[in-house]
Amino acid sequence: MMKTPKPILCILGAVALAASSSTALADSFPEKTGYLIDSRGNIVRNSYGECWRTGYWTPDMAIAECDPGLTKVKPEEAEAKPAVPGETKPSAAPEKPIAPAAQAYFNAEALFDFDKAMLKSEGQKILDEKIVANMQMHPEVTLLIITGHADRIGTEEYNQGLSERRANAAKAYLVSRGVAAERIRASGKGESEPNPAANTRQACQGMAGNKLIACLQPDRRVTVEPQRQAAAR
Repeated sequence: MMKTPKPILCILGAVALAASSSTALADSFPEKTGYLIDSRGNIVRNSYGECWRTGYWTPDMAIAECDPGLTKVKPEEAEAKPAVPGETKPSAAPEKPIAPAAQAYFNAEALFDFDKAMLKSEGQKILDEKIVANMQMHPEVTLLIITGHADRIGTEEYNQGLSERRANAAKAYLVSRGVAAERIRASGKGESEPNPAANTRQACQGMAGNKLIACLQPDRRVTVEPQRQAAAR
């Protein structure tokens, strides 16, 4: 992150450029719109094999590959077959349970202003819709891991501190909204873990100034992941 503030117009231009790049990639794979995808169109998964959802994911965006319990039955499959005389209808299969809370991925600019660690009102709304509601629906999730990430601009020490402050700001807000503090752990990774889907180390080589800020946007992120779940009874 920059320690010296850039002109507002430059910052807005950088964010807009990053957003348009991300949108263009999603448009190439419309069926995967709600999930983080790499440059080859593959869905990015965490260490548990779970798909990474974007910050704007909704149940309507669910696909069978990632959220089979949330995918809708096609209309033609839902049509009742004509009854056959003497045929006994099989008992209806039990409804699939709601899929457990999954990892959520947020671009840092969706939650915070550039180079800041105070949640924007838009960021608070996102956390309300995507995290607070999810935790209320899933009391079996006993630990939520919030991890802040920064880009490589600036010093390692500064970027580490910024990522930690952002993770702690997200945690503090969730606690203020009723999520128990003991269910949340916040930490920062600084610039140590660039977004694997973006490959910014190679993609951003030779860039400087606003172009570099925009190119490194995928590295500036916050992830929220249910780490431990109590066994269902």
